[in-house]
Amino acid sequence: MQLTVDNRIWLLDCGFGPEANAHFNPAWLEGADAVFITHDHIDHIGGASHAVEAGLPIYATAQTAKALPPAANVHLLPEQGQTIINGVTLTTGRNGHAMGGVWFHFDLGEGLFYSGDWSEESDWFTFDMPPPAATAILDCSYHLDDVPQSDRFKALNTLLDGVEGQVLLPAPPSGRAGEMALHLIRRYGCESVMLDPECQCTLRAALNSGAVSTDAQQIAPLLDRGPMEQARFLICDTPNADGGSAWGYVRAWHESGRLGRDAHVVFTGHMTAHARGIRSVPGGYFRRWNVHPPLRDQVKMLTRLGAKRFAPAFCTKPEDYLIEELDAEVFFHDRVRL
Repeated sequence: MQLTVDNRIWLLDCGFGPEANAHFNPAWLEGADAVFITHDHIDHIGGASHAVEAGLPIYATAQTAKALPPAANVHLLPEQGQTIINGVTLTTGRNGHAMGGVWFHFDLGEGLFYSGDWSEESDWFTFDMPPPAATAILDCSYHLDDVPQSDRFKALNTLLDGVEGQVLLPAPPSGRAGEMALHLIRRYGCESVMLDPECQCTLRAALNSGAVSTDAQQIAPLLDRGPMEQARFLICDTPNADGGSAWGYVRAWHESGRLGRDAHVVFTGHMTAHARGIRSVPGGYFRRWNVHPPLRDQVKMLTRLGAKRFAPAFCTKPEDYLIEELDAEVFFHDRVRL
C-alpha cells in the first residue's frame, strides 16, 4: 500500500506470499521515501531486503526490527505512542496479532487508519483501540466470514477430542503459537502440550517482554520441557509445515506409516500448496483459528473510527463490500492520496 503525503511516498508494509512462489515486486519502491512495517510476518516484511538495498528508512517497532537485515536503516516506533515524521504525527498501538505488531494512525486530514493485520479475539496478544479516523484501510483477510473465535474453538475441540494419538499443530512462533498453547493447556492440561525449540525461544522472549496478556504466563512450564515425542499436542514452526520441526514430524510420520493412524496434522491458518497437499491425505485437517477480524469486528471498527471512507485490504473480492450495512464510502485503490 502506498501513501502519498506532500509529494512524499510512504510504503505501508512490504511483504510477499504466503505462497512459496510469491515474490515482492521492487517496483513498489520506485520513488518511495520511507517504508513502514506493521509486524514481522513474511506477507508484511518479506520484501524488506529490497528496501534495505535501496537505502530507505524503515519505521518499525523494536520487536519487528529484529527480523530486518542487519544493514537496515531502522527508525524505531513505540508499540504504544506517537512519533512525528516529516511533520506528520503517527500514532501506533498494539494490533492483537503478532509480537511487536502495531496498527498505524496518521494525523492527516480527518485521520487515516491502517490496520495491517489485527485481531481483537486473542487471549494472548493485546489490542489497543485507535483514535477516530475518517479514512480506514482495514484487514479484511477473512472477507465476509463472520464466524467468531468461540465457534472456531468448538470446531477445533471437537476434532481434537475425536482423534487418537499425537497431533501436530504447525504455527508461527511470533503469531498464534502462544495462544494455541494457552488454549490447549487449559483444556487438556499442561503435560499434554509441547513446544519446539523455535517456539520455546520466541515465547520465552514474549513472556519476558511484558507485552502479552497476564494469562500468557500460564504457558511458562512449557518453555523448558522435552523431549517433544512424549506429548500429545506438538506446536511447531513452520505454519505450513514446509520447514522446521513441523516438516520433520510430518515427513517422519508419513515414512513410518503413522500419519492418519496415530498421528495427525491440523492446520489452522492460510494453507500454501505444500500445506494443502498434506491436508489432502489421511491424517491432515484444517480448522481455522481466527487471527484476523471476522466481519462483525470489521464493521465494529468502522463504527468506532467514525469512518467515512473504507478500503478493504488483503482480500480478493473487495467489491463484495459494497453492502449497505457497512455505512461507509468504499473505494478500491492500492494507492491512497491525501
